[in-house]
Amino acid sequence: MVFNPEIAKSSHEIASELRNEYVVSVEGKVALRPKGTENPNLPTGEIEITVQNAKILNASKTPPFYINEEVEVDENLRLKYRYLDLRRRRMLNNMILRDRVITFMRGFLHERGFLEVETPILIKSTPEGARDYLVPSRLYPGSFYALPQSPQQLKQLLMIAGFEKYFQVAKCFRDEDQRADRQPEHTQLDIEMSFVEVDDILGLIEELFTTLVEKVTPEKRVVTPFPRISYREAMEKYGSDKPDLRFGMEISDFTDISAKTEFSVFKKIVAEGGKVKGICAHGCAGYSRAQLEELNQFVKGYGAGGLLTFALGGEAGEIKNMTPDLIKSVASKYMTLEQVREMATRLDAKLGDLLLVVAGKPKIVDKALGALRHEMGQRLKLADPNLLAFAFIVDFPLFAWSDDTKKWEPEHHPFVMPWTEDIEALEKSPEKIRAKCYDMVCNGFEMASGSIRIHEPELQRRVFRFLGYNDQEIQDKFGSFLTAFEYGAPPHGGIAPGVDRLVMLLASEQNIREVMAFPKNQGAIDMMLEAPSPVREEQLAELHIKVREE
Repeated sequence: MVFNPEIAKSSHEIASELRNEYVVSVEGKVALRPKGTENPNLPTGEIEITVQNAKILNASKTPPFYINEEVEVDENLRLKYRYLDLRRRRMLNNMILRDRVITFMRGFLHERGFLEVETPILIKSTPEGARDYLVPSRLYPGSFYALPQSPQQLKQLLMIAGFEKYFQVAKCFRDEDQRADRQPEHTQLDIEMSFVEVDDILGLIEELFTTLVEKVTPEKRVVTPFPRISYREAMEKYGSDKPDLRFGMEISDFTDISAKTEFSVFKKIVAEGGKVKGICAHGCAGYSRAQLEELNQFVKGYGAGGLLTFALGGEAGEIKNMTPDLIKSVASKYMTLEQVREMATRLDAKLGDLLLVVAGKPKIVDKALGALRHEMGQRLKLADPNLLAFAFIVDFPLFAWSDDTKKWEPEHHPFVMPWTEDIEALEKSPEKIRAKCYDMVCNGFEMASGSIRIHEPELQRRVFRFLGYNDQEIQDKFGSFLTAFEYGAPPHGGIAPGVDRLVMLLASEQNIREVMAFPKNQGAIDMMLEAPSPVREEQLAELHIKVREE
């Protein structure tokens, strides 16, 4: 805007009062900017307004941080003044992207005959894996509603009601520890269909995500068809059931080699049923002692006893040319050259590379190496930021043994249909039961989870009993749900992609808080509205609640 005192003296005087974030009304003449003064970085960079009338509609205090510049600002300060943070161009673009994603999803499903149905927010507390958020009832003292962790039972009831294709952009609530990709409340695209099998659902979701990326963020690349990887293969190759497939660095098993070495640490672990596995960091043989110790502490953070390294020195070259003096490792004197060479060969290593090895209990080894693989991928910048490497993880086990509770628990949730041929072994060999469930993963994140559901009431009761519920508990927690199954429940299944994580990846952001309008911080606190907060004693009394002093 151009304020010229010769054209409008009063407006020119007002201009001297203007500051950042003032709300101003102006009238004037729009014209092309003089040649050479255009600003290609602005949408209006080719024009200017010669102001004839100006009026300050609202003044502004000095903002607590720069709004029209992309500068580093403490996140809690940004969240406290989120309404100012949302004025920043990056945040506005993220909100526009989120709107476009949800609009596309709705249109895609409507075109394919899906019906959008809203389900209640106040429901009954049922075990679904995480802790429930509870809402006390004023009318029924001592009784509580729960906020839904997902509309799981409700969407299955819609299938029984005859709604063959359902979807909902659903709010879900989970009282769990916070991470970069977690929030107390999140949004998911909830989908359920009757008379379907696994291939029908995975085909629909692959088409949805492929076309969505193509239409909404064409600068991103997707490789099709999405690979299907068994849970066991994912854990063996990548140490994770949500692997980042944008780079290799696959895990190799050295347990057989380790058993034949003179290295007592290896021999003891193998004798106790443990595993010895490793990955290769190409070109990292020159890592300093401090860098190696940093990686050692990293794997210890995942329960490993430590990290064993083999630096393969010399100029980049073939492993067949490796000599003992080129191997730098505390374990090398207890191993033959051929044993180290075999380890390197399995990892497709070359001279100049660094072998990173973890030994211990199988679950801990997989977990530590999976995390280390992801960490090294980031450090070495191996992943293409514009590639979305989608994949389906299939053939999950139905149950997982919990070392904390010392009992079998659902790998996903208790409503998942087991493979028909595995049902007979349900009580005898639970570790062998495969589930008709599947996850969609992308770039190291779980993007969606789903399954074919149990639709036979007796099989559902059998699963509940195996999980430790007696008949009275089954009736109390799931009675109305199981009663509905007795009125002709069709075979059905579904999936629920997370909207927040998807938008986060499409926007190339590092956490989901950047793509939510009003998120909580990592401590689950709303910095802007100051929630959670104490309430008045009268409110607690109405709810028949008394806070116990610690």
